[in-house]
Amino acid sequence: MARKTANDDPLAPLTLAVGQEDLLLDRAVQEVVAAARAADADTDVRDLTPDQVQPGTLAELTSPSLFAERKVVVVRNAHDLSADTVKDVKAYLGSPAEEITLVLLHAGGVKGKGLLDAARKAGAREVACPKMTKPADRLAFVRQEFRATGRSATPEACQSLVDAIGSDLRELASAVSQLVADVEGTIDEAVVGRYYTGRAEASSFTVADRAVEGRAAEALEALRWSLATGVAPVLITSALAQGVRAIGKLSSARGGRPADLARELGMPPWKIDRVRQQMRGWTPDGVANALRAVAEADAGVKGGGDDPEYALEKAVVAVARAARSGGRG
Repeated sequence: MARKTANDDPLAPLTLAVGQEDLLLDRAVQEVVAAARAADADTDVRDLTPDQVQPGTLAELTSPSLFAERKVVVVRNAHDLSADTVKDVKAYLGSPAEEITLVLLHAGGVKGKGLLDAARKAGAREVACPKMTKPADRLAFVRQEFRATGRSATPEACQSLVDAIGSDLRELASAVSQLVADVEGTIDEAVVGRYYTGRAEASSFTVADRAVEGRAAEALEALRWSLATGVAPVLITSALAQGVRAIGKLSSARGGRPADLARELGMPPWKIDRVRQQMRGWTPDGVANALRAVAEADAGVKGGGDDPEYALEKAVVAVARAARSGGRG
């Protein structure tokens, strides 16, 4: 869970989100944007990467406006800013503009520490977004996710969910959302078991494995068997999404030993080896196209379409095609 300083006003002139947990960093940004748009629906949001913030860019974005509009300026990976740009940011921190909220996302390491120290000295509202490497932290995260929805889940259910999903916070948050949407009353271990363990888990992930390997015919056969045996369509779209995201994460990671990559990506080493075998033939465009197809199927099986089975078949074929987009035979 993201931890905040005593200054918990999301409309403070400066918010500093520190850490390497992408989900928590994104939520820190979303909280500020939501608060700004609640105050002014026409709030202008600029979400920038370091290469988009050159010397003079911040001064231009924060200069007084004729219409005195509220603005949120987000700078991601602020530790990667150039030295000249860091000077600009430090100068701005000394005299922040009214109606503007600056959000700096910083990894928190030694790199760019001068900017980190300057932001803290300027009284930034700080949100800690550390990687959750310990099982106990992930368990606490799941409990907090349930509490945030106003729903009850037993300790055994929370533990079972962590055991089934693993260390990816986005997957854990998605699983909590799915259970809350689909199940009434207290969520217990039996409910989690029906969704995420046993035959349903095995069959849904078989569909995903065959699809991301580009084996469309086998994936469709596994899909039909899964549906015939009562596997919930939402489990299949979830498995497809996890499979494609794993390809994307490993594709963008630096090379290294499975154990090192496992720590970096939050996957078990055995999964690193499997995904490495599956990712041959994938391209960045293929990953993006596959994720869009899976998102469309997910909407279809949750009521956005008339034929959930057809939506799943389209997604499986699209993922398998994307797996072969690099020319793999």
